[in-house]
Amino acid sequence: MATLLRLLFFVLLAGCGGPPHFVSTDITGAEFGRDFELTDHSGQLRHLADYKGKVVVIFFGYTQCPDVCPTTLSGMANAVKQLGEEAKRVQVLFVTLDPERDTQALLAAYVPQFDPSFVGLSADLAKTAATAKEFKVFFQKQAGSTPQTYSIDHTASNYVYDPQGRLRLLIKHDEQPQNIAADIKQLLAGK
Repeated sequence: MATLLRLLFFVLLAGCGGPPHFVSTDITGAEFGRDFELTDHSGQLRHLADYKGKVVVIFFGYTQCPDVCPTTLSGMANAVKQLGEEAKRVQVLFVTLDPERDTQALLAAYVPQFDPSFVGLSADLAKTAATAKEFKVFFQKQAGSTPQTYSIDHTASNYVYDPQGRLRLLIKHDEQPQNIAADIKQLLAGK
């Protein structure tokens, strides 16, 4: 009888919820990444508050990136597909670190190729640098064989906000889409 009562206690305790168990790094309460003021690929000025009510995933990169950026955006597209109908409550934002080459038209053509709901954001170089600093994103231009073939070294993590607009998670760039989807589901469930 005592064993049955203990088992019942643990079953009830498990049903009460408890703290979320994220695969990604929980950075709840972080004092950075509080907001941005950037232009989306359709020309509209955007702030983080514009997406309140959705889980927001922000990734900093550039369209000419040969590996990390397209791989990350593909992985996010895969994760969003795994959410089914809940995907409507998720917004992925791609912030360019290369405003010299990543025009509004290029972002509008590039970013939605991964998923039609994804949005590209940009600003001039000064505002891009200020936004990157607010998000603790490192980026540095590396010379190429010509002035236009440079590359950009940059931080390759995703920042995830809950539907209330609070920064909650840091997702490493090579995280598996099923793990990203599981973490987003927890945030959508209010954890």
